[in-house]
Amino acid sequence: MRICFLGDSFVNGTGDDDCLGWTGRICSSARRSGLDVTHYNLGIRRDTSADILARWRQEAGRRVSPDVDGRLVFSFGGNDCIADCAGAFRVARGEALGNARSILLEASKWLPTLMIGPAPVSFDAAADDRIAALSEELAHVCASIGVPYLPVFAALAMSGIWSREAARGDGTHPNGGGYAEFAAIIGRWSAWTGWLC
Repeated sequence: MRICFLGDSFVNGTGDDDCLGWTGRICSSARRSGLDVTHYNLGIRRDTSADILARWRQEAGRRVSPDVDGRLVFSFGGNDCIADCAGAFRVARGEALGNARSILLEASKWLPTLMIGPAPVSFDAAADDRIAALSEELAHVCASIGVPYLPVFAALAMSGIWSREAARGDGTHPNGGGYAEFAAIIGRWSAWTGWLC
């Protein structure tokens, strides 16, 4: 099974001294359980939904050929909600939702697809409010398409280790403990575990 993880810095695992993030941890767990999983981390720092819309198909297509068991996992949205120095959001809410719909419609017609909601950024309460709202709206987009969706914002926002590690780092990204908690949330999700049966 070849799994492409597409998204932003939280997909990339930025801030993790072990350079595993949550994607490396859940795939490591799958391999230790005996599954032949190939893990492609296609997370890019600061990427918005517009950036991912522009690149995901080509990047995934180069890694998943028609003769293999390919899967897609997306996680993005936080960067869309960050205000630039002029006070404008990097991607407007309606555009972000439209981008997500376009990505997930095409992706789910091609390969089995999952969507993980955006994580909190911690340093900016107003941005976190916008991310929480976007996460709820992404759930509706996914439901309308039939793509399983896992919201993680609330669990991570209440996580002591996520917040402590982000505060000790750059204010946004945790270290290995925070990503281990993120991976554990996904590891308990029936849509993820169902893939691995």
